[in-house]
Amino acid sequence: MRLKVQPKARRDCIAGLTPDPDGRDSTGWALKLSVGAPPEDGKANAAVIALLAEALGVAKSAISVVSGATDRRKLVEIRGEETRLRAALDALLTQQDKD
Repeated sequence: MRLKVQPKARRDCIAGLTPDPDGRDSTGWALKLSVGAPPEDGKANAAVIALLAEALGVAKSAISVVSGATDRRKLVEIRGEETRLRAALDALLTQQDKD
């Protein structure tokens, strides 16, 4: 999953989808996240993993940063049953649309 991360935000939240024309995937979209942690010593990456794990109902160990560890644009791998992960992501994005 492609992400666009805003570190040092006021609060941790998932802000929905944002255009990502530079992304390598075919969708051209990224999930936008804000985390309060600073981008130093892996703190922001740990906060991103914790936020995604809680939102998608998976263990933190099921999520890893594949690329972009020191960049705002990241590619993460989420391991788990694909149908359940898609349903959790759809529910999350539907909730974001209502907010």
